[in-house]
Amino acid sequence: QVQLVESGGGLVQTGGSLRLSCAASGGTFSLYTMGWFRQAPGKEREPVAGISWSGDTTDYADSVRGRFTISKNNTKNTVYLQMNSLKPEDTAVYYCAAGSTRQRLMSARYYYWGQGTQVTVSS
Repeated sequence: QVQLVESGGGLVQTGGSLRLSCAASGGTFSLYTMGWFRQAPGKEREPVAGISWSGDTTDYADSVRGRFTISKNNTKNTVYLQMNSLKPEDTAVYYCAAGSTRQRLMSARYYYWGQGTQVTVSS
């Protein structure tokens, strides 16, 4: 059983930056594909970014490509999401997830989920 704990969310102005972290425990982190997803009020959960177990391959949703960067530190059992040039439409609860899949942007392929961290971007 893998436990995931997100941190780093908060309130930021348009154009600002945040770095989210997701610390994993209870499993072999280095073997897992990791993903970030988000859910805004009244909307369905959507993919943000995914990274392969090795960290060599990444995928991004079109809405964040070029602004967000996902990275993985297998020594620290942590996955990060660097978010730059934030927009009000990025406001959501952000979740990290762990799985074993090459379909890194498909939430149904992930086994374990964190509780989420709120990101609010003010205009």
